[in-house]
Amino acid sequence: MTEHIVSAFDAELKELGRKVVEMGGQAERLVADSVLSLIRRDSTMAQRVVLLDATIDHLQREIEDKAVLVIAKRQPMAVDLRDIVATLRISNDLERIGDLAKNVAKRVLAIESEYHPQKLVRGVEHMSDLVLEQMKEVLDAYAGRDAEKAMGVWRKDASVDTMYTSLFRELLTYMMEDPRNISVCTHLLFCAKNIERIGDHSTNVAETVYYMVTGQMITDTRPKADETSETTVAFPPRSVEG
Repeated sequence: MTEHIVSAFDAELKELGRKVVEMGGQAERLVADSVLSLIRRDSTMAQRVVLLDATIDHLQREIEDKAVLVIAKRQPMAVDLRDIVATLRISNDLERIGDLAKNVAKRVLAIESEYHPQKLVRGVEHMSDLVLEQMKEVLDAYAGRDAEKAMGVWRKDASVDTMYTSLFRELLTYMMEDPRNISVCTHLLFCAKNIERIGDHSTNVAETVYYMVTGQMITDTRPKADETSETTVAFPPRSVEG
């Protein structure tokens, strides 16, 4: 009887883990598709991203319901309880990543009819490549219970911030050079901020994976390098005609 209970409990934990991996894969795909829709100016793909976010929301609710049920039935302790708590935390971060990808897709729809040179989106594309690499590595760290790989993702957070700061300044420069760029660049700044926040949530997942595997919290200060709040921009005065 005891063996049967242990076996059933193990199966429930594995099912929770499988759902988190599934949710992570879907979130990763939404981020990639949202940026691809921006690069290609593909409103159909952007609309699909907006709609598919509901799938991630549904998975999160399934994971939460299942985790609560397992805790109530099994009253897990130690490592098992840590696994379930980590599952809840990670699913919450993945749900937020889905929301942020949806936000990028909505920006794509907002600038659909506006002219924007390809060079304006290049920085957003490069930044998303780095964040998608973060997501892949942290999901691999979760699946493999790899604390060291999770720490590697955690350390990369500053690189995303540095790229965001650089992109922020570049887009402001385009806005100052040509007022026709202001509307598109404003939307792109929001896209870039959403992608930077996706990087933050990936770092949250890395911290959770580290805790799940080791039982220890990361006590070091998270490396950050976002200087945009300190950036002061002096726009040239507008010329008045007439």
